[in-house]
Amino acid sequence: MMILAVLLAFPQTSRADSHSGAVVVHSDNGSHTFSVEIMRSQQERSKGLMFRKFLAPDTGMLFDFGDPRPVSMWMKNTYISLDMLFISEKGIVHKIAANTTPHSTEIISSNSQVRYVLEINGGMSAKLGIKVGNRVTLP
Repeated sequence: MMILAVLLAFPQTSRADSHSGAVVVHSDNGSHTFSVEIMRSQQERSKGLMFRKFLAPDTGMLFDFGDPRPVSMWMKNTYISLDMLFISEKGIVHKIAANTTPHSTEIISSNSQVRYVLEINGGMSAKLGIKVGNRVTLP
C-alpha cells in the first residue's frame, strides 16, 4: 500500500496523452535521430518540458502546431537549457534558439511561419553541426 501511495504522489514524466516517435535531423556531418514525445494539443504544448530536470542526449520534444504559423515559446518553469529548432511544414530548420535560459519568461519567436518546434538539450545543435537550412525527417 505504501508503494502505491508513493507512486501516485510522484507521477511519471511521460504523459499518457502524448505520442512518441523519431525525428531525424540531417546535418552536414550526418543524420541524428532523436526519440521524441509529440505534443499536438494546446494543453500538451502549454506544459512541454516544464518541471523536468533531465533530458537524455538522444531525446527531445516535438511540438506540432498542425498548420504553419508564427510560433512563440518561453522557458518559464523549465529547469534545463534547450535548443529550440523552428521547423517548416516541409521539414526545413528555419531558426535555432540555442542554449535557452532556464526559467526565463523572455519570448522566443520563430520570426516566420513554422509548423514544428523540436526541443533538444542546450548545446546539442552546435555539438552535432545542426544549422538553419538542414532537413528534418518528421514522424
